[in-house]
Amino acid sequence: MAQQHVNPTRMELTRQKTKLASALRGHKLLKDKRDELMRQFLAMVRENMALRKKVEEGIRQADRNFVLAGASMSPEEVQVAFMSPKQEIQLDVSTRNVMSVDIPVFDSKTRTSDTNDIYSYGLAFTSSDLDDAVHSMADILPDMLKLAEIEKSCQLMAAEIEKTRRRVNALEHVLIPQMQENIRYITMKLDENERSTQIRLIKVKDMVLEDSHHYQEKSEELTREAFAREAAEGDA
Repeated sequence: MAQQHVNPTRMELTRQKTKLASALRGHKLLKDKRDELMRQFLAMVRENMALRKKVEEGIRQADRNFVLAGASMSPEEVQVAFMSPKQEIQLDVSTRNVMSVDIPVFDSKTRTSDTNDIYSYGLAFTSSDLDDAVHSMADILPDMLKLAEIEKSCQLMAAEIEKTRRRVNALEHVLIPQMQENIRYITMKLDENERSTQIRLIKVKDMVLEDSHHYQEKSEELTREAFAREAAEGDA
């Protein structure tokens, strides 16, 4: 890994250690978030698969009924039967937060509470297969809305999982090792500086002691010379 340029000072060492501690805490939180997102995502996927099978089976049944109705009624009669619908579906879309992901929530309600309003035609002049087809579609509609809600939620959760995974990998394989390398580099430089300082102090101490020793020798020599001169003058 390329060495990042940092100043080998104690202040920078403290700053790097603080950043490393924060990165480690963030890494743990992101891993926990990723694991929880995966758990909820897998639960949604299982629910999505079961619901999709149910919806597809309901749509196939409705298609069969429409085919049978088309066999017993002309296309013009089918079009006329659906020209004036009596029922409407109102869809309210809201969101709920799941692990910082805003997933959609669909809430549907009909314009009227009468279940027979799904038939926009008189039952006397249409095929019973058409009635069955309309009833099948009305039954499967709530499941279709729920399926759309879950599939969109799965897409959003998958995108968040991928984003969280990239952040975890960036912390785990780039940022945290880089901070650890910076801390080792600064610690090594500070230790080298400390050893150099100790060596310089030892050398200075030796120089001071050596100078002191030389000064003492010179002082003793001067004292002996003074005694010698006094003795010589006394003999004279």
